[in-house]
Amino acid sequence: MLAQGFVQDLLSRVDVVEVVGRHVELKKAGINHKGLCPFHGEKSPSFIVSPSRQTYHCFGCGVHGDAIRFLTEHHGMGFMDAVRDLAQQVGLTVPERQDSPEDRARADAEKSQRATLSEVLAKAGEHYRSALKASPRAVAYLKKRGLTGAVAARFGMGYAPEGWRTLAGVFPRYDDPLLSECGLVIVSGDEGEEQKRYDRFRDRIMFPIRSVRGEVIGFGGRVLDVGEPKYLNSPETPVFHKGQELYGLFEARQGLRAKGYALVVEGYMDVVALAQWGYPNAVATLGTACTAEHMAKLFRFTESVIFSFDGDAAGRRAAGRALEAALPHASDLRSVRFLFLPAEHDPDSFIREQGPEAFEREVAQAVPLSAQLIAQAGADCDLATPEGRSRMLTQAGPLVELLPDGLLREQLVQALAKLGGIAVEVLQAHWAKRGKPRAGPDAAGSAHASDRGDRADDDDPRAYQDRDSSRWRNNRQANGRLRLHPMEGRRLPPQAATLLDRTAWLLARHAAVWLDLPGESHDFLIAQPAPYNQFFAGLERVLHEHGAVTMAALLDELRGGQTGAAEDLELDQSKLRELLDRLAGYHEVEDEESPALLVEAVLRRLQQRAVADELQWLIESGELSEAATERRNALFALTAELKKNLSAASTHGR
Repeated sequence: MLAQGFVQDLLSRVDVVEVVGRHVELKKAGINHKGLCPFHGEKSPSFIVSPSRQTYHCFGCGVHGDAIRFLTEHHGMGFMDAVRDLAQQVGLTVPERQDSPEDRARADAEKSQRATLSEVLAKAGEHYRSALKASPRAVAYLKKRGLTGAVAARFGMGYAPEGWRTLAGVFPRYDDPLLSECGLVIVSGDEGEEQKRYDRFRDRIMFPIRSVRGEVIGFGGRVLDVGEPKYLNSPETPVFHKGQELYGLFEARQGLRAKGYALVVEGYMDVVALAQWGYPNAVATLGTACTAEHMAKLFRFTESVIFSFDGDAAGRRAAGRALEAALPHASDLRSVRFLFLPAEHDPDSFIREQGPEAFEREVAQAVPLSAQLIAQAGADCDLATPEGRSRMLTQAGPLVELLPDGLLREQLVQALAKLGGIAVEVLQAHWAKRGKPRAGPDAAGSAHASDRGDRADDDDPRAYQDRDSSRWRNNRQANGRLRLHPMEGRRLPPQAATLLDRTAWLLARHAAVWLDLPGESHDFLIAQPAPYNQFFAGLERVLHEHGAVTMAALLDELRGGQTGAAEDLELDQSKLRELLDRLAGYHEVEDEESPALLVEAVLRRLQQRAVADELQWLIESGELSEAATERRNALFALTAELKKNLSAASTHGR
């Protein structure tokens, strides 16, 4: 864990303008700096960097953060890697973790091994790229598949020549254990003269598999002509785990932001072809069914996922496995859909034959998760008979159990009961007799808090993030209302802290009020800086798990049930403890108004302050882009609306 105060000390010494300016061309704009946003495509600059606040903000896509977050989001760095990078720049020494010498030695050895294996794989990747340029046959194959040199270069594609030991000319020692350890060379037979070594990949188009930080961790190879297996992957290694990685995720990061959703396909060639045809948001599983780990990783980058499957029987089976992996993560604020292409097509062949417009129509018609669950539960069931309806409801039970508690789950239960011709209470009672515990994201390998920020280690950018930044990419809520962005980063003015303390105190005393707040209010509060984001996310978790509880029970649960980023950052943990102690120390008073009205009033004041802060950003930024001007006008209108509401509430109170 980092020593308390180290991150604040580091950020106070770092100049965010300098950090961002290394990667974005910035120009002076009033007291701020302005440039084209690196997180989404734009022609007029809406990306503002504030030296006084030491934060950046884009008025086009809503991305916001400080120097550390810029490195974690723009470069895919882990939190600790970003901290070390910045600390080195300003001459600070990162405090050592309080691990035992044995733990540190083991961690250092594993990290060194991963780095060494990645270097070996990267060198092999360079060899494969050079071999592709030297092979007219391989180049002709890619051209036949409709791929350009630009897209091949973007994905680092290459070619493994036909020889059995071509890597012997690349590495000084062909018997180096590292070559077999990272899966490049196969070793058979006992040691000695009988032992044989040969290249794993031969006469194949090569697709390097990268981690989210861009490191080569493995390869996929496709035969050029006929042969089996058509696709060959690297084996499991210390740096490569097929059930956790997604091909193309590193390359798709900006595409995910631009498109607003992830398109999950089954093959490497699908990903590359889709990218060339205007779908840079495609990723692929690596020859395995979609797993809970895949879903958790995807939801770090986007709130919407579309699975694309072939329309044949194998595609339907794959969709069933993907549904089961997605259900534990299907919160009320996420979208999961299923796209089934005609049986004779995969995404690559479809988009080449029919064109991107036809593919876009297929995307628009993708089936929502709720409909897919009902279809899967009702497969081979004759709903015209009691037997068929009973079978459908029985098959639906385990699937519904995978869903987290929420409005989506409740609606599905009602829809299934109606379809089965029985009362909701009867259906729930029948399922309850089965005695199966409810599953949520915990059951699928991620913390419940994954809806707001997954548990992360030092290599996960979300270990630092105060909130799931993908939730703030857009300036509008799903209902069309303006989305508010808290602008103060990790430092709050005293007035805002006081308002947030009062909001937290009111909701701690009257936890059930949270359930009646609109989703945009939930989002706004969970987007606040630490420790308030942790408090409100924790409040939501407790309500989902235990229902409305007393203030004392809530505070005890939050003290004892910390998950997610708070465990990785001692300073955040300490801040949350301080907040909980403050709330516990406030005196109980008799409320003259209903708790809901009190919470609504303080929320309006917080929103009014957020609007004023964002408008100040715009005023300080000189000439505005079209997106920023549109945002400013919307904020002016919202200011008038909030003032009117506050005035009406004040008059009503008198």
